[in-house]
Amino acid sequence: MSSTHTNLLFHIVYSTKYRRDMIGADVQPRLYEYIGGVVREHKGILLEVGGMPDHVHLLAKLSPAVAISDVLRFVKANSSKWVNETLAPKLPFAWQRGFGAFSVSASNVPEVTNYIQTQAEHHRKLTFRDEYRALLERHGIEFDERYLFEEEHVV
Repeated sequence: MSSTHTNLLFHIVYSTKYRRDMIGADVQPRLYEYIGGVVREHKGILLEVGGMPDHVHLLAKLSPAVAISDVLRFVKANSSKWVNETLAPKLPFAWQRGFGAFSVSASNVPEVTNYIQTQAEHHRKLTFRDEYRALLERHGIEFDERYLFEEEHVV
């Protein structure tokens, strides 16, 4: 075979630092557009983006030439810098360390797209913590609860 053919689809989830409600209706559309631009800069395609004030979900087709951890490092670093410099939030905007990335088959794209588009509906019944744990369990990913979420330590 003389060329490479891939369809690497991922459902990616990550939260704001300490799961603070930092992504308001005024920030959300511009932030999502910016994230899409960073994904494109790294040879990917953002198929869907959505979330809540404290987290985002991406459905992305990524290039095999760029590691997913590299793409997410650039997405998170550049988007948080952009929010802080452009939108000047009351508190500094930051993402929590780490992310969840789950492979998606082409046949499940409509289901994942719908899931991302209906986040508000899901979160009427389910917290982000519970949603994230359920995603990890559904995909057979072992985790240690002690290291799952960054906690804010108030002194």
